[in-house]
Amino acid sequence: MDALDRKILAVLQTNARASLQEVGQAVGLSASPCWSRIKRMEEADVIEGYTVRLNPQALGLADTVLVMVTLDSHSDNTLEKFGEVLATIPEVVEAHLVSGEYDYLLRVVVKDTRDYERLLREKLYKIKGIRHSQSSFVLRTLKRSDLPLGV
Repeated sequence: MDALDRKILAVLQTNARASLQEVGQAVGLSASPCWSRIKRMEEADVIEGYTVRLNPQALGLADTVLVMVTLDSHSDNTLEKFGEVLATIPEVVEAHLVSGEYDYLLRVVVKDTRDYERLLREKLYKIKGIRHSQSSFVLRTLKRSDLPLGV
């Protein structure tokens, strides 16, 4: 990857709907070489896909909860099963295996505290192998940004 590739990524990261002409114009290339570079980065999995950023509050998902989870066991089977169950819970929008006191950090989106309590009872507390969990409600998001590309 060179500086032009990074500039293309910066444009697409800001606006994935930009046309080839708009991307090319922003980075100083015509559409054809711009398309070739984008295609190459897609094939190399630098570009994993294209998406739209949604406003959770506008969709009735006003609360974000960070859930720290400790498992009873760290066997491959336990970790695999835990991941499989998390994949079936739509409210869990991110799950990270982390170092430190807890094993996982989950980002969960819910309507409100009652909705979170429902999620705990009906889904999270039913996952086998959880020894301990701790939840923190996000009060305000101070920063949410794109990846730093050094452009």
